[in-house]
This record gives sequence, structure tokens and C-alpha cells, in this order.
Amino acid sequence: MLKKFALIIAIFYSLVLAFVSLIKLNNLPDVGVSFGDKIFHFLAYFVLTFLWFNTFINTYKFKNRRAIIFSIVISVVFGIIIEVLQETITVSRALDIYDVLANTIGVLIASLVLWVKHILQVKNS
Repeated sequence: MLKKFALIIAIFYSLVLAFVSLIKLNNLPDVGVSFGDKIFHFLAYFVLTFLWFNTFINTYKFKNRRAIIFSIVISVVFGIIIEVLQETITVSRALDIYDVLANTIGVLIASLVLWVKHILQVKNS
């Protein structure tokens, strides 16, 4: 059932992520970690990569390797664009290279998980 809506889910998540990244966030709860926002970046882009991978696999019927590569490119470029927009169109947010790094690490770890899952599936086939 969810495979049928993979594209809609990926687009919706991307739009929500962009919206949350570009609005002024007041009074966020303190997670008790000095780098808590970087954990959020990591997790948000980890999920983003999985959603776009599922879209490419289920909606566009890409092969696994191609779906992973496209997911990486879209997620990393999306993250960079959001950071640039934070610097250029908002007054309450700023470009942070460490956010880009956290985003990219989330994307790469998600891609690694997807690749290992693929390798394990091929070996069991």
C-alpha cells in the first residue's frame, strides 16, 4: 500500500523538511546535548534518503544501485540548497557548514545501510 504512495510521501516529507528548515523556530526544547540540532539534521536526512530511495525503487522501478545514487544526489543537493536559502532569504537562520556535514553524513549512512541490505539480499537469493 505505501509503495503506491512513495512519491507523494517523499515530496510531502521534503516540503515539511524545507518548511521547518526555513521558519523561525522559537523555544525549542533542550535535548541536553550541545550538538542536538546536528542529531536532528542527521536523522532528518537519513529518513529523506530512505524515502527518495523507496520512490525510485517503487515508483520509477530503478535498479538498486541507481536508486541509491539518485537518492544521495537529491538528498545532498536538497540539504545544500536549504542551507543556502537559510542564509539568503531568512533573517533568523544562517548557513552552517556543520549542518551540511550532518546532513551529508545522514545521507551517506542511510546509503550504506541500503547498500548492505541489497548485498545481503543478493547473497540470500
